[in-house]
Amino acid sequence: MADCQDAMLSSLYDAMRDGNLDETIIRIIESLDPEALKLKISDKGKTALHTAVTYGHERIVEELVNRMSNDHESLAMYDSDGYTALNLAAVLGKWRMVKCMLRIDFDLISIRHSREKDLPVVMAIDFGQIEMARNLYYLAANKGLISQNDNQEIQDCATLFTRAIYTGTLGMRIPPVPPTSSETRLNILNEGQCQRNQKDQNIISVLSRSCAVGVLNFFGIMQLYEMKKIHDQYNELLSLMCKVISKSTTQQLLDGLVYSAICRATENGIFEFVSKMLEVDQQFIWARDGYERNIFMLAVLHRHEKIFSILYSRDMMMKYNSLTCLLDVNKNNILHMAGMMEHSTRVNQIPGAALQMQRELQWFKEVERLVHHKQKESTNENGFTPRQLFTKNHENMMKEGEKWMKDTATSCMVVGILIVTIMFQVAFTLPGDNNRDSGLFRVFMIFDALSFFLSSTSVLIFLGILTSRYTEDDFLKNLPRQMIIGLFTLFCSIATMMITFASALLIILNEQLRISIPLICLGGVPIFFFLWIQFPILKDMIISTYGPSIFDRKMKPKL
Repeated sequence: MADCQDAMLSSLYDAMRDGNLDETIIRIIESLDPEALKLKISDKGKTALHTAVTYGHERIVEELVNRMSNDHESLAMYDSDGYTALNLAAVLGKWRMVKCMLRIDFDLISIRHSREKDLPVVMAIDFGQIEMARNLYYLAANKGLISQNDNQEIQDCATLFTRAIYTGTLGMRIPPVPPTSSETRLNILNEGQCQRNQKDQNIISVLSRSCAVGVLNFFGIMQLYEMKKIHDQYNELLSLMCKVISKSTTQQLLDGLVYSAICRATENGIFEFVSKMLEVDQQFIWARDGYERNIFMLAVLHRHEKIFSILYSRDMMMKYNSLTCLLDVNKNNILHMAGMMEHSTRVNQIPGAALQMQRELQWFKEVERLVHHKQKESTNENGFTPRQLFTKNHENMMKEGEKWMKDTATSCMVVGILIVTIMFQVAFTLPGDNNRDSGLFRVFMIFDALSFFLSSTSVLIFLGILTSRYTEDDFLKNLPRQMIIGLFTLFCSIATMMITFASALLIILNEQLRISIPLICLGGVPIFFFLWIQFPILKDMIISTYGPSIFDRKMKPKL
């Protein structure tokens, strides 16, 4: 008999795996003994309910759940991987299956993974099922699972928030609009108790809210609303965390991975979190990661200027100057960090390899100002000084920066040479006849000469860029300054060329504005596109070279 049941379970598994018709599968289920539904299919480690969830058979799940409605033990069984059927449906994002199971046995929402000991809502977050996590969160909160009444519930709450922060899904705490999860919870807990007219009113209400939400989404208002709610919740959560941390012992901080959280926040540039932690206890400034790197070494390594500016402030330098002397496990000091390149560094977000190289040099020079001369010449376990490490790690970036500079200079020089040629010829090809307007003619000659001299200057500047030595320090000031001057003079030469063209056209057409103005506008279209493409380069160069320092010396936490 047992062998027969085992064979039937195996055929049931095959039928669900192969996607057979639900009617076929139901016939197999009806032929099984009710007790067989508690058994795991041989060599699969799953019950029939687990299998139906895995292969997405919603109707079969409903049929099995109804047959097991009076058997909590069967519904709560684990498979070989430690999942209950509801856990499995949660991580797969099968909300209708979850709703079906909770309608029969709501206690399933509190059953944890057998090994990880995580609630279904936490597991849904881990597997990226955000809408599932949102719905389960409100159901769990309604049942009192996500509260702070005892140590276990506090731990669950902390785990949920931590996973939400790490996965960037803190917004799951915001009630959906229209509030589908609330209505779903109401349906699960009170299904069959509403009158028809009440249902009609609910439908009309949901439809009206859906239309309103659609309009708000069109204008981007809902996105702003959610962003603000997430920010408010983040600040509220951070304040609560600070209160708990301020009363915790050192061992509790270690057990709670607070120091690790501070280091991780530093790596990701979460300035508000780091600043708040330092406000709670200034001793967190000594927090280190697994490589013995303190938060300021990490801030330099990952190029987070706001966090590093805390140390850069005068008050902090007077108190914690010794932080610049600390070494990591590989004997790298804080200046070595400025010479390294991490894949996660924010410098990669800067457009253009030349500007990236310039920003890297700015970081190195600023950090170099903070450290003692001894740290500048100290070597790590591989025998590299900070400057040698910088040169080694930035060799490819320097080559790419040189190529970017030369390519940009070459393309701009071609335009400059073209303008020089045109303006030189135009100077000896006077427009109009002897009756031309003397005022317009003076404008024509003056701006023709200006365009010629400006374009000649830009060509010479770009030629200087092409013949530069391209040393590391050239990328800090010299090369960007030359590129700024070259681009600026080129843009001015284009502007004066347009004025020359406009004045010549007015002279030839005897100031017939109806004809000349459209022609002037059409002639300016290609020039406009050139300026539109190249002007961002000039703007970025000016800001990066002559803008405010990347470090705010006045920044400090409220210690």
